[in-house]
Amino acid sequence: MIEALCDRFGIGGRVRNAALDAYAATASLSYEPQRRVQINVLAEFLEEGLVESDLPGTLGYGYDDAARARYESLLARVLGAQRALARISIVSGTHAIVAAIAACTPPGRTLLAISGAPYDTLRNAICDAPHALAGGGICYREISLCADGGIDRVAVECALAELQDATVFIQRSRGYAPRPSLSIAECERAIAIVKRAAPSADVLVDNCYGELVEEREPSHVGADLVMGSLIKNLGGSIAPAGGYVAGRADLVERVAARLYAPGLADRVGPTLGMGRALFQGLFLAPLVVEQSLRGLDFIAGLFEALGYDVDPKCGAARTDIVQAIRLGSGELLARFAAGFQAAMPLNARFRPEPGEVPGYADPVLMSSGAFITGATIELSCDAPLRPPFEVYVQGGVTVGHAYLGALFAARACER
Repeated sequence: MIEALCDRFGIGGRVRNAALDAYAATASLSYEPQRRVQINVLAEFLEEGLVESDLPGTLGYGYDDAARARYESLLARVLGAQRALARISIVSGTHAIVAAIAACTPPGRTLLAISGAPYDTLRNAICDAPHALAGGGICYREISLCADGGIDRVAVECALAELQDATVFIQRSRGYAPRPSLSIAECERAIAIVKRAAPSADVLVDNCYGELVEEREPSHVGADLVMGSLIKNLGGSIAPAGGYVAGRADLVERVAARLYAPGLADRVGPTLGMGRALFQGLFLAPLVVEQSLRGLDFIAGLFEALGYDVDPKCGAARTDIVQAIRLGSGELLARFAAGFQAAMPLNARFRPEPGEVPGYADPVLMSSGAFITGATIELSCDAPLRPPFEVYVQGGVTVGHAYLGALFAARACER
């Protein structure tokens, strides 16, 4: 396929040679964990026993919405949770995370982030924005990651020994930071420390970009709540909107009461005819995640062959659908973003320009031509204009599209 793409789009020289090498390097890679995830999701669909009449859903208040009830039951199964709240009215992963933190961290309690500073918009919502959570009476502390990118379990244990009460927060993905994403195994070790040092502490995990990448989810290893977006991994590029919270039943109830109203909790909320898209997206999600991982391995191999630092490297274990490439300058970020945008199925003739984005301290360059706005399971990239000038590539519904985006971006950087 690489030769055909290079021939069709006139890509030669160093980029073509590096692309052929990267393609050869990915040929022998195994994606066996994703195949097992596909089997697990198929099994959960069969266990749930859906019928066609479950798909339409309701309008209005959403009383007795079968699509909502069955989707949340199915999602809880897939995520290894007691209960799930998955709604199209939860507009983003950040919305789901902030709602969960607010519901589980009453005034006077400490929110302890043990995976370093949260990504820009979330930290802004916690600390700096008007009406931020910290302004409502919660205390906030964070613990930096170790030099190797792992959670500092000694520091976590010491911090919990000092606190009377805490909600512990873990962010799996790197966000816009030069740090590795966290594996389920790393989360498991950290959660074990938390539960030993502070048995009453609730552990909340930002699961964005990580769903279905590994065989286990955070709920399988002791997380009390996991939160994320339905237009990333779990949506399979089909879900039109939404976010989710899943985990312990009592905590999900708390979040539902905060989002809607005490006494109503999760018993309202129509699916507005979108049930079919939610179910079909989840059915396709394991395959789409596998395609993303294949594309990201190629992108890593291509840009490393061209002399750039990449993380993760081609063939390394992946724990999310994000690829970091350290370009080293604002000029190269602009070239990369422009080349990448030229490969998008929508808005390919647009040229990305850095702009202010709510919640970010620095201007951000973004390339995206998604059929569902913000659906970063579709191929996209983001780059805050700040050192070390890394670009973060996300998703890719088909590996062929990831190849093309990488080729166009590499050609632009070489000019």
